[in-house]
Amino acid sequence: MDGMFGLRVAVIVGSTRDGRFGPVVANWLLTHLEQREDMTFDLVDLAETPLPTVFPAFGRPAAPGTAELLATVSPRLAAADAFVIVTPEYNHSFPASLKNAIDWHNKEWHAKPVGFVSYGGLSGGLRAVEQLRVVLAELHAVTIRDTVSFHGAWTRFDADAGAKDPAADAAAKTMLDQLAWWAHALRDAKALRPYTA
Repeated sequence: MDGMFGLRVAVIVGSTRDGRFGPVVANWLLTHLEQREDMTFDLVDLAETPLPTVFPAFGRPAAPGTAELLATVSPRLAAADAFVIVTPEYNHSFPASLKNAIDWHNKEWHAKPVGFVSYGGLSGGLRAVEQLRVVLAELHAVTIRDTVSFHGAWTRFDADAGAKDPAADAAAKTMLDQLAWWAHALRDAKALRPYTA
């Protein structure tokens, strides 16, 4: 793939809960990304890249060690042309670990598209996605309308971690196609006229 035109997609696994189901969902998504010739991916697992939870006061330097922890995530988000967030739903919202990762960054999100793969019980994580749209709009990101969600997620995958329902695979293709369109459109626009927030 031509690095000039290929899209770099950061896949963010939002849950850090012990025994989480997120890696199953993320690995399923990665099989779709591996099949695409127009995208490469970087898996950013927040359980493996813990970030600080105490923010410095405005205008004050960050605590010692903060830069080192951010260095495991920030450059990877900055390098991405687009994102896919894999999130569960906790108490009708998204995990604190994911909000923390979002809040530590600003310009890394600017004028970039974000797709979603959510999972959970009856709602399939969709309430988490709706709240993420509001948060990411504040950071000048563009969220993709079509999502992938798994209702009763623990019953939706086979022994090989493939989705049992072919509709999920079709939804992933739709979401990634739209993500690619927006990523190209925004990257091309920024090349002509830098985005300012």
